[in-house]
Amino acid sequence: MSEEFKSELMLPKGEELLLSSSPHIHDKENIQSIMLKVVAALLPAVAAGIYFFGWSALLVIFWCVFFCITLEMVWCYFAGKPVSTVLDGSALVTGLLLGLNVSVATSWWVCLLGGVLAIWLGKQVFGGLGQNPFNPAAVARVGLLIALPKELTTWLPSHDMTAALGSYSKVFYTTPDFTKIQEAGHVIDGMTCATPLSLAQTTEKILGHSEQAFNNFAQIANPEAYWQYFLGNMGGCIGETSALAILIGGGLLIAMKLIRWQIPVFYLGTVAIFTGVLHYFCPGVTPPPLFHLLTGGLMLAAFFMATDMVTSPITGKGAALFAVMLGIMTCVIRIWGGFPEGVSFSILLMNALVPLIERIVRLKPFGYRKPIPAKGA
Repeated sequence: MSEEFKSELMLPKGEELLLSSSPHIHDKENIQSIMLKVVAALLPAVAAGIYFFGWSALLVIFWCVFFCITLEMVWCYFAGKPVSTVLDGSALVTGLLLGLNVSVATSWWVCLLGGVLAIWLGKQVFGGLGQNPFNPAAVARVGLLIALPKELTTWLPSHDMTAALGSYSKVFYTTPDFTKIQEAGHVIDGMTCATPLSLAQTTEKILGHSEQAFNNFAQIANPEAYWQYFLGNMGGCIGETSALAILIGGGLLIAMKLIRWQIPVFYLGTVAIFTGVLHYFCPGVTPPPLFHLLTGGLMLAAFFMATDMVTSPITGKGAALFAVMLGIMTCVIRIWGGFPEGVSFSILLMNALVPLIERIVRLKPFGYRKPIPAKGA
């Protein structure tokens, strides 16, 4: 280095340096703004749930949001944390997701128990937002499903299904003589329906390539049914029925760069390939891929739950691996497991494996070079 350059080089003095911990790159985005954008992306699914299931759906969502926010404030108060923490919006998002993951027939006390599982067991017991290893809404969903299976699997038909009992709608009613009962003038106090996934689960599996095997799922896997699934006109959880509404919200999340596209793409793609190959060789064992993509909580999980920033991998490769394993696990539980829906179970199991995935696909340190072995070594 020349003497002239040394004289022009001015290095800061020690007292002028600012020492701070990471992160050193900042953005205008904060937790509150991110959560509010997620809430905005969830609004199409909320609107679809209210449209198909009535104002009772809004009441269930309200109870879930109310209890999640209240329980977080209670925990913070007794734990000596600022109660204002609730303003970050994370409890609001958890409550919304919980409300969208339960039936419109859910009682208020079930929403309260779900809030306890989501906020206290799934989040705060680990230290709060950013330290929870499991998705809080998935923790609540699985906990309620195991503890209260009847409450969590009482499905009500959408209003379009009750208005016109066409060939599609009749498939989903547990009371096959509903039309005759109605024509006879009897008063019906209550009514339930089966979900497409539960019908697929209870349908006896047929091996081989016989005509009976090809038609095994014809009643629930046909163009008319697919269109109804896409719109959301079927029994199921409040927010998981309308694939159209979820795709709109998911598209907003990707456009706003709040989620990694690898997770929904690889997750949905894995489910489509897995079920497609199995259906091709064993058509009587499981319905076609489009059926699996449009039914159950797959769409909602792919865009809003599996993509949780805290409980999903931070690298692109890690996200892809995470999503592929998530898709395989979901298919295995759906087709051969004891529950017709395997999404929430798969999310919790894969959340536990995220640290291992991060180790497998860890990035190289900046400036790292692979050591060159010495000659003769």
